[in-house]
Amino acid sequence: MKLQRMLLILTGIVFLSAGKLSAQDVKTDYDHNANFTQYKTYSWEHVKTRDPLYVDRIKSAVNAALTAKGWTQVDSGGDVSIIAIQMTQDQQTLNTFYDGFGGGWGWRRFGGGGFGEATTTTETYQVGTLIIDLYDTKTKRLIWRGAASDTLSNNANKNTKNLDKGVEKMFKKFPPGSSN
Repeated sequence: MKLQRMLLILTGIVFLSAGKLSAQDVKTDYDHNANFTQYKTYSWEHVKTRDPLYVDRIKSAVNAALTAKGWTQVDSGGDVSIIAIQMTQDQQTLNTFYDGFGGGWGWRRFGGGGFGEATTTTETYQVGTLIIDLYDTKTKRLIWRGAASDTLSNNANKNTKNLDKGVEKMFKKFPPGSSN
């Protein structure tokens, strides 16, 4: 009976952890009529974030990704203008733990022991989302959008690594139509 109870507790812990270990969600979309071969330079328009320390971190991650693709940053008047928005949102998850299966199958009042007791707890955690928009500077039209979301940690270094990884995933197949 102790072994069965221990297995149930361990199973509950695994399910609790699984919700928090979800993979980073990265999505991209682009204007299918845009000719990305004409764009070679970019400049930053705006980075909106609640944490001013993330302005340089976001710019650094995007600059590294675009430089690796052969694009060049200019102070102003680039072929493409970039706007980045970083936001956080509280999410909740419900975790239910069962303490045993009781004395047998069936309904309690009709001959069985039931399923034992269940305890449900609510856990609140923060999810960070970064949206990167690329606009054609001349036409002011959105030509590409990338978005990455992930659970935030209390460790700033871990969040920075996740930021870098998310931006890298966003730009993996950039520019659209290339063989990258």
